[in-house]
Amino acid sequence: MCRHLAYLGPAVPLSAFLLDAPHSLAKQAWAPADMRGGGTVNADGFGVAWYPRAGPPVRYRSAMPIWSDAALPRLAAVTPASAMLAAVRSATVGMPVTESAAAPFVDGRWLFSHNGVVRGWPQSIAGLAADLPIEDLLTAEAPVDAVTLFSLVRHQMRAGKRPEEVVPSLIAEVARVAPDSRLNLLLTDGTRIIATTWGHALSVRAGDGAVLVSSEPLDDHPSWRPVPDRHLLVATPSSLSLTPLGDGFDGEVPRRA
Repeated sequence: MCRHLAYLGPAVPLSAFLLDAPHSLAKQAWAPADMRGGGTVNADGFGVAWYPRAGPPVRYRSAMPIWSDAALPRLAAVTPASAMLAAVRSATVGMPVTESAAAPFVDGRWLFSHNGVVRGWPQSIAGLAADLPIEDLLTAEAPVDAVTLFSLVRHQMRAGKRPEEVVPSLIAEVARVAPDSRLNLLLTDGTRIIATTWGHALSVRAGDGAVLVSSEPLDDHPSWRPVPDRHLLVATPSSLSLTPLGDGFDGEVPRRA
């Protein structure tokens, strides 16, 4: 399974989370502490996207393992970000190992990552994808389950639905047609983070005007707390909510006051 993280808060260098932390994303790529569902390392590409002061997010991706990219350490050390999403990839057998298959995936200001696998893809969720615009199918970045999931998410958001409603509703639909899937999603627009745990771990560290979520804690700071399995997390630098995702979850998420 892959590893991913998202951060919102005061600007820090990308390297703080990608390379410098004791259990950074790069460390998790070759020495993960909690690998489930097959695989031992996350060597099938990586990506990071962040938000400059103006304009759309900037993305840097590679099909190489994160530890083999000679340009990344310098780039990450001199690039500050107050919002970012990054991921390292362990490709599901049969799916391509290409730069275009590495998260984050981008649509406008939205960034997306998937840690897991859709069982029986693509046949299992072909019915769900049947309602997608043909343009989305023809321009999909890569023939992988994560891209299909993001296409389904953004299609509903473009129709005016809140991501806090779209993500858990999609989890329920995919779990119904593709049982035993691992559906750990991560979505941000630079102002809030929407994440799910469905078959894999996620931890969150919040406080001091910042929030960091990651597949595994990046250090031994006592503020880290695990997100229970089958939960929806919605977070900003000043708020955090957790909502259970049962098998029959209908997608309704309580609004914060």
